[in-house]
Amino acid sequence: MQGTQIRPARQDDEERIRRFLAGLSLHTQTLRFFTGVSTPAAALVKTLLSVDERRDALVATTETGEIVAHAMSFRGGCADVEIAVVVADEWQGRGLGPELVDVLLLRASVRGATTVGMDVMGENRRVLRLVRRLWPDATMKVTSGTVEVTAMIDRLAYLRNKVLVPHH
Repeated sequence: MQGTQIRPARQDDEERIRRFLAGLSLHTQTLRFFTGVSTPAAALVKTLLSVDERRDALVATTETGEIVAHAMSFRGGCADVEIAVVVADEWQGRGLGPELVDVLLLRASVRGATTVGMDVMGENRRVLRLVRRLWPDATMKVTSGTVEVTAMIDRLAYLRNKVLVPHH
């Protein structure tokens, strides 16, 4: 994505992630966290930056180092890996979300994940369209206003698209 760099989250991103979260519109906060987070709690910030054997976290930064998107995955739940992505309002619609999903799932597939899951608010039409485009065979179960999505990770397709034929 032009003008941005995707990299693993780091502990020294704490202040940048706080500014990023506080800068999200209430609508975007709610679509990602199912509630507003205008003053992000320390525990939330720590969770978003955690990278270990069960969790992965990526950020997209501008040339000045400011975070404009965040993606995370964690092992377990309804699939091998569950993912969540949020993009700053002014950066939405530019392909940054799908790019983060690609990198996150490539990293997860290298560690053995074959299925991906996510909880999406029923009103989040943009993400539901993306899911249908990326995973036409995904299972979608509606529960209390959210859609539980489970899909297969096609590791070979990710490797073909990302390693053999890089695109930017």
